[in-house]
Amino acid sequence: MTDPLAPLHAFASLLTPEGRALLEEVRGTAPADELAVATRLRREHPAGLVSAALGQARLRQRAAAKFGAADAERMFFTPNGVEQSTRASVAAYRAARLRELGVSCLADLCCGIGGDAIALARAGIRVLAVDRDPVTAAAARANAAALGLDALIEVREADVTDVDTSSYDAVFVDPARRGGGRGAGRATGGRIFDPEAYSPPLSWAVQAALRAPHAALKVAPGIPHEAVAPQAEAEWISDGGDVKEAVLWFGTEPGTVRATLLPGPHSLRGRGLPDPPVRPVGRYLYEPDGAVIRSHLVAEVAEELGGGLVDETIAYVTADELRPTPYATAYEITGRLPFNVKKLKALLREHEVGTLTVKKRGSAVEPEELRRKVLPKPHGRGTMTVFLTRVAGAPTMLLGHPAPAA
Repeated sequence: MTDPLAPLHAFASLLTPEGRALLEEVRGTAPADELAVATRLRREHPAGLVSAALGQARLRQRAAAKFGAADAERMFFTPNGVEQSTRASVAAYRAARLRELGVSCLADLCCGIGGDAIALARAGIRVLAVDRDPVTAAAARANAAALGLDALIEVREADVTDVDTSSYDAVFVDPARRGGGRGAGRATGGRIFDPEAYSPPLSWAVQAALRAPHAALKVAPGIPHEAVAPQAEAEWISDGGDVKEAVLWFGTEPGTVRATLLPGPHSLRGRGLPDPPVRPVGRYLYEPDGAVIRSHLVAEVAEELGGGLVDETIAYVTADELRPTPYATAYEITGRLPFNVKKLKALLREHEVGTLTVKKRGSAVEPEELRRKVLPKPHGRGTMTVFLTRVAGAPTMLLGHPAPAA
């Protein structure tokens, strides 16, 4: 019979002097060397402890991309914790905004391994971090101590629905958005799309938010706009061009929609503009940041650029003038032709292209598949970007290259 406390005992063993010494010894172990290292260490240490240490070393290596190597090497992780934690730069941005709102003490509900609690504490906010999973709560507690923040972070193992948050300035809720297998509201791999299938459900999180002076609810960036509570401000956040999350803010500006890009931050606020007009393809094509698209603020970017859409259903903005903007990447268009693999292949040979970047929006063609067909081997040192899209409803290939800085 499986011991339900075995994972907790395995984690606790890493916090012992022997466990910490093993963690130092296996730091940076390459996957190819794990078997040899494990065989050697099991001669002097319990096999379970060696496995736990090597597993933790792998998790720390994966976590470095989110937390930075300096923090990740001192922190403790679970597999779900690495996967679901907020990237440190995003957590720091959100913590700074809460601090600007005057928040000094906050209840972090569904705290996971404590990534957001760490950012909040570093912003000077006292945190009650709550998670019902014993191993996850233990990891959050260990992380607060490892980073010297345990004076500001109290970790509690409890069901968040049982926690009284009335004495706190704000609540932060990060519901679990993954489940096992397939099912209603789930995608392959267990990712949950239906906000009411979150754990706890979004409706519960909204009610918890409404009881606090301020609140922030972390939700999936694909949340339907109609699922956003009318009392909330909705913010979509990207970091380095990748959309990371959406946040529903309470106690700020109800009904506001914004896109925030990191690093920066650069924040674009919605003004309720109508859809941009469709116009002929100009000299420049702008690819809006994913946060701009998710927040439905392409019209605001198009107005800023003096441009329009290439197609009423496609989020590419075209204009005749090159203007600087953090909210879109600019490309200079040098050619246009109907979708035709043979013609594109001949064109690449003619221009001695060796490096081809394929982007798509509104096309069923897979970029990698097309690249293999049209450029099986380099023709030279030239570079080209091809956009597979629709222009006024017609499948089209737009050819160009990144525009110089405006």
